[in-house]
Amino acid sequence: MSTKNMILKILEENRGKPVSGSKIAKKLNLSRGAVWKGIEALRDKGYQIEAVTNRGYSLSEESDLLSKEGILVNLKSNKIKGDQIQVFKTLDSTNQLAKKMAIDGASHGTVVIADEQTKGRGRLGRSFYSPKGTGIYLSIILKTDNFADIGILVTTAASVAVCRALSKIYGVEAGIKWVNDIYLNNRKLCGILTEAITNFETRTIDSIVIGIGLNFKTKDFPQDLSQTATSLFDSGEEIKDTRNRLAAAIIDEVLDLCEDLNSEKFISEYKERSMVIGRDISVYRGNDQFEARAIDIDKQGGLVVKKEDGSIEVLNSGEITVRLGDSDEN
Repeated sequence: MSTKNMILKILEENRGKPVSGSKIAKKLNLSRGAVWKGIEALRDKGYQIEAVTNRGYSLSEESDLLSKEGILVNLKSNKIKGDQIQVFKTLDSTNQLAKKMAIDGASHGTVVIADEQTKGRGRLGRSFYSPKGTGIYLSIILKTDNFADIGILVTTAASVAVCRALSKIYGVEAGIKWVNDIYLNNRKLCGILTEAITNFETRTIDSIVIGIGLNFKTKDFPQDLSQTATSLFDSGEEIKDTRNRLAAAIIDEVLDLCEDLNSEKFISEYKERSMVIGRDISVYRGNDQFEARAIDIDKQGGLVVKKEDGSIEVLNSGEITVRLGDSDEN
């Protein structure tokens, strides 16, 4: 770990509180001059570090740069180590890099996170708007022998994990639109893209990459998103938190829920947060399109629908839209 990163770790552990240069120097076995150079290097990177006379250096509580140190200090899980968290200023797609890393042998729980994505992706080949400095764009690699017959449970679990993190930190109760979108105040806050990596020799799933894109303080959405997307903090709010803390909470919750996907313990919570159960919907599956009513979520995360002819079907793939003007009754 570089000198500036070791200093950043100490400042993150004491965010908002001054730490004397001599204390930092003693703890890291550095000279005061080396500490000063490290502080200046962090400032050059954009960290808001104040020098408090006779008290030391303080990392501003408003400083919101994503960093491994900032995530680690907020991470409660002991399931992953610091070297499993990879933070980048810019990537084309965190999922793309995570998939490559998984193929190359990256371990279970490895996290890829970026401040900006130039080619962020959603389901069905759609793009995900990922401007720098405003969102959380992360991917988590899962490796386990327990991927058989889990269907869309991973995405279901990840959706609940994001909602739990939002609830625990901010008291925000978000809704889930089957299967992978998180909504707040009837607008999309977060999207989830789950991709499997197959072992061609054994014809089994070797790894799964969960990609999560969340609008933390994004504003000025493109015109095609301006009426449908939202952020956790809108442009008029005073933001008193950092993306590192929410990213850590999401990582904690995802790893906890995905530890035993076959337990299905999170399905009831998914149902409670569902925005579609009891609603009339349009279903799009390839070239097939039909109308139905969403009536339940099954134990594998599939959407149970009642078609217009009265037949029941379980959807494990496809896209849905909620039809306007329908009632919420079953």
